[in-house]
Amino acid sequence: MQTVSDYFGSLVFDDRVMKANLSAKVYQSLRKTIDEGAQLDISVANAVATAMKDWALANGATHYTHWFQPLTGITAEKHDGFLAPSPDGGVIMEFSGKELIQGEPDASSFPSGGLRATFEARGYTAWDPTSYAFIKGKTLCIPTAFCSYGGEALDKKTPLLRSMEALNKQALRILRLFGNDTVKCVRTSVGPEQEYFLIDKEMYEKRRDLRFTGRTLFGAKPPKGQEMDDHYFGVIKPRVAAYMEELNEELWKLGILAKTEHNEVAPAQHELAPIYTTTNIATDHNQLTMEIMQKVATKHGLVCLLHEKPFAGVNGSGKHNNWSLATDTGVNLLSPGETPYENAQFLLFLCAVIKAVDDYQDLLRISVATAGNDHRLGANEAPPAVVSMFLGDELNAVLEAIETGTPYSGAEKTQMKLGVDVLPKFNRDTTDRNRTSPFAFTGNKFEFRMLGSSNSIACANIMLNSAVAESLKIYADRLEKAEDFQTALHEMIRKTIKDHKNIIFNGNGYDDAWIKEATGQRGLLNYRTTPDCVPHLLDKKNVEMLTSHRVFKEAELKSRYEITLENYCKTVIIEANTMIDMAKTEIAPAVEAYAKEVAKTAAAKKAVDAALPCTYESGLIRRLSSLTDRIAGKADELEQALLSLSSVEKIGEQANAIRDTVLVKMSELRLACDEAETITAKNYWPFPTYGDLLFGVR
Repeated sequence: MQTVSDYFGSLVFDDRVMKANLSAKVYQSLRKTIDEGAQLDISVANAVATAMKDWALANGATHYTHWFQPLTGITAEKHDGFLAPSPDGGVIMEFSGKELIQGEPDASSFPSGGLRATFEARGYTAWDPTSYAFIKGKTLCIPTAFCSYGGEALDKKTPLLRSMEALNKQALRILRLFGNDTVKCVRTSVGPEQEYFLIDKEMYEKRRDLRFTGRTLFGAKPPKGQEMDDHYFGVIKPRVAAYMEELNEELWKLGILAKTEHNEVAPAQHELAPIYTTTNIATDHNQLTMEIMQKVATKHGLVCLLHEKPFAGVNGSGKHNNWSLATDTGVNLLSPGETPYENAQFLLFLCAVIKAVDDYQDLLRISVATAGNDHRLGANEAPPAVVSMFLGDELNAVLEAIETGTPYSGAEKTQMKLGVDVLPKFNRDTTDRNRTSPFAFTGNKFEFRMLGSSNSIACANIMLNSAVAESLKIYADRLEKAEDFQTALHEMIRKTIKDHKNIIFNGNGYDDAWIKEATGQRGLLNYRTTPDCVPHLLDKKNVEMLTSHRVFKEAELKSRYEITLENYCKTVIIEANTMIDMAKTEIAPAVEAYAKEVAKTAAAKKAVDAALPCTYESGLIRRLSSLTDRIAGKADELEQALLSLSSVEKIGEQANAIRDTVLVKMSELRLACDEAETITAKNYWPFPTYGDLLFGVR
């Protein structure tokens, strides 16, 4: 019987495979490129391509593809066969270093935000040697960056790699100031927790809203939701357990470190969490994870929903981005150690993150902005749209002591006493966790909790890496010129704490009083929707910071502004059109048909005894009739709101009109339809209800 260790990474051209299939000289040269960013020699590329092809063919592959992440939020691939004609009429299997390094997919049909005209089709993919190639089905997938003919990034990988380089450069400057000359690079590491829903496929097929938009646009509250807290960490149902087992196997074959699985808070909701890895690889792995989640679900008669808010009234799904900094020598720069008060290097890196989050809270909010995530942020289940940081009691006390210049005695270890002798004794952590904070310190990393479940984690990490790089640059510029390093260091830490303590909040982020305090006396930003925050991407301070670190060109930022708002508008317009279609062709006819049935019942009763009042039937018919009129009217109003968008040319104005008018009309139509569901006989209702969907998988 095969064990996990036997097949883990079996479909990945990883370091083990490279060592076994490349000459020592080629392997060392490739490692230098991966680890230190050294130039890749074409002879090395040719040798790698040959080894990669032979390995892929031995594992059943027939094609290869440059696997990339365009600005659609999902991945893209164009498959080419390894075969080439031979003189004798047969074929030979070929794959060159040139084909490995560079591809040329058509760039005209991918979002470019004005960077490219439709007729300008040429684009390039470039091999990313820092992320291992892998086999999916019968195709060798080569992770690549994607750029336009003019060299502008048309993907999410390129700016992510740029941001990692920017952070590495500035972090090394800081480490050198502390006398560390052995570290060659600093990498960010990420572990993205992935939440998702599983529902029955047959039910899914009966709901056009789920098929077209990934979320339910209608649905009355079921008798039972998540009130009993009985789903969270509950026993995993056999059908779901079988799905999770196969999902793990498929992920492990691809070298994805899936580790934790459990039921989440809402009925039918679950979570998968991996072990941390380098941010670039973690991003690739998360994109693969989402794809494989959906593929495996189909094999089990299920559908995996990755929308941020597939059901109203129950928790939506997020993606918690656990972020840290580590050196190539294995040191976590965000680990406080036993005595954080005395750990100046840790305190400086901690302050760099605090300053970054405060200075660029708008960029962090923008990085998670989608139409789907707007339904979730601040909905008493997720962090609010206001960005704040949780540090915990111990670090808070440390920073307060530094700011005020008072002694810090250290956190006292408390042994947990559970009152049962047989249970083991253990020390309590010095700080509790805060599940309501958007950006929480959790021991040796930060957990950025605002990401939506379908988001690429690239966007959040690009902004986080860049903002921290800027903080470190400011620190390094000052400290390198300081006459007395220790004095300047202490003053810089103290000043950061004083200037940025407003971003630190250790209380309940769901409390309305906090939002008032945050936006009032603290002056924090509260961008509740995508149209509110995205225009600030082009604010002068943001453009200057991101271009100065060469993470984005100004044209690339403008394109992302356009694309983000275009995606927002298109998403809501598709939802609105789906609502109109369902209301007019499914819901209203069903309610009307039921009203006719009730009328027949009343007529039959009258035929038996003309004196019978038929109070129930008469009242129900009036309500049903009134609702059909209301549904028709609200559907027409929504249709008119959509038609009015055609006269709005600027994308920002269109997004605002959708936020202010279309979403309001959608909500009004939904209220009427959901009310109708509560009084329409179940056998007349045209599609599965919330109760069916949330409790239909056993």
